[in-house]
Amino acid sequence: MRKDSDRFGVRTADGQEIEFQRAPDHVAPQWPGQAHPQQFHLDLRTDDPQAQAGRAVGLGGTRLADGPTWITLADPAGHPFDLCQTDGVGPVMGLFAVTIDAPDASALARFYADLTGMEVTYDGPEGALISADDRNVMFQQISDYNRPRWPDPAHPQQAHLDLLVDDLDNGEARALELGATRLNAGGERFRVFTDPAGHPFCLIR
Repeated sequence: MRKDSDRFGVRTADGQEIEFQRAPDHVAPQWPGQAHPQQFHLDLRTDDPQAQAGRAVGLGGTRLADGPTWITLADPAGHPFDLCQTDGVGPVMGLFAVTIDAPDASALARFYADLTGMEVTYDGPEGALISADDRNVMFQQISDYNRPRWPDPAHPQQAHLDLLVDDLDNGEARALELGATRLNAGGERFRVFTDPAGHPFCLIR
């Protein structure tokens, strides 16, 4: 666990990191519509979605919908997340995937697969999945997609990916070649871009 005045980070048992960043002008998503879209959500594995949903509600979450093998909730900041039925997980939930909204899920999956070296392991009508080393990023097909316009708080990013690179110049060149756009933001050790769907992401050295 890592925290400072503006950021709070947690690490899963398998080493994946999720960081929460203070946003004074935060506009909560209103799932499932696209007026204030979720943009991203987390898919969490659990062998008992009902019990974990009750625990999440007790911690301040809101139950939104039930699916055949998952339950959709929102955290106290309004971000949706799914509890997905997975046998054998044990008492600690695991992160199955970060899921990103996309107007063309297949194309966005190929962009991130080419950028990160991950492999497209599923591509279907509802979305696509890229995977490597038991880590997954999913891309969800959204027909009436409303792209983020960071840093405009009226059209927030809601979340973004931080991608580690050995060399920022080489990483930038590759990202631009694949269709990313460099934004006027960043610092000595990181640069900010948008992917072809408008989602910001950072390359970090």
